[in-house]
Amino acid sequence: MCSICGCGEASVEGHAPHAHSHLDAAEHEALHAAGIEHHHASACDHWHHDHHHHSHDDIHYGNGIAGVSISGLDQRQVIRLEKAVLSHNDAQAQENRAAFSHEGILALNLLSSPGSGKTTLLCETIRAMAGGLPASVIEGDQQTSFDADRIRATGAPAIQVNTGKGCHLDAAMVADAYRRLAPAPGSVLFIENVGNLVCPAAFDLGEAAKVVVLSVTEGEDKPLKYPDMFAVADLLIVNKIDLAPYVNFNVERCLEMARRINPDLVALKLSATTGEGIGAWLQWITARQQAVISQSVS
Repeated sequence: MCSICGCGEASVEGHAPHAHSHLDAAEHEALHAAGIEHHHASACDHWHHDHHHHSHDDIHYGNGIAGVSISGLDQRQVIRLEKAVLSHNDAQAQENRAAFSHEGILALNLLSSPGSGKTTLLCETIRAMAGGLPASVIEGDQQTSFDADRIRATGAPAIQVNTGKGCHLDAAMVADAYRRLAPAPGSVLFIENVGNLVCPAAFDLGEAAKVVVLSVTEGEDKPLKYPDMFAVADLLIVNKIDLAPYVNFNVERCLEMARRINPDLVALKLSATTGEGIGAWLQWITARQQAVISQSVS
C-alpha cells in the first residue's frame, strides 16, 4: 500500500514511526517512482509495466503514483511528498477532464469498499442502458481481469487496470486506459475504482462526479468511519436495499450520518439484484450526461 496517500506503515497507538537519516534520498526515490519531474540529471521511466498481460487491452502496473511505498518518512515529509504527488496527479486530472468534456463524455468515478456490489451494479446498469446511451468501463483492481471480463460479457467495451500493490487508480492510469479504450463521443465512461474507502478519495481522475456505493451489508456507520470519501461524493448509492430487513440496517440513520459529513449529498436506494431503484439511477445518469453535452457544445 502507498504511504503517500496515508495508508503506508501504520504506527502502534502511542508509538510514532521511526525516522531515518536518509529521508531526502527516500523522497527522491519516491519522486522517481511517482514519475514526478524534479531536479536530477538522469531521466526515469514514468511507469514500470508488468508485461504479463491477461489480454492485449488490459494494463498492469508494478510501480507509479498508486504503487509507491516508502518506509521511514515522518509526518512532515509525508505531507510534503503527498502534496507533490497530488499536484502532479491533479494536473493530469485536469487534462483528462478537458478531454472528456471535448468529446461530450460523462465520466463517473465509482468508489466503495470491496464487496459493495459495484460490478454487479455496473453490469445491470449497462444492460438497462442498452439501446440508449453507449457505455464503456475502466476497471481498477490490484490483480485479475475478473471484473472486466464480467463487463465485456454484457457487450460493453472494458479495459482492466491492475495496480499491483497500489490501492487506488490515479489520473495517469485513467489517461492511459482512456486512450486505449477510445470511448464513443457522447457516451458514458464508468471508472470502477479499486475497492477502498480511504485512498481513492484524495485522487481526482478528471471525472464529472464521484459516486460512492455503500451496501447495507457493510453497516450504517461507514460515513462517519470514512468521512473523507463521503465528503467528496456527489452521489451516494445505498445498494442491496432488498437485504436491509435481514441485516438490521437503518437506511435513514445511514443517510443522516452521511449528511453530517456532506449536507448536500444526493442519495439513491437501489438493488442491483431486484432492479429496485435502477430507474432513478438511470435518470440521474441521463441528467448528468445532458449537462455534459450542453457544456461541450456551448
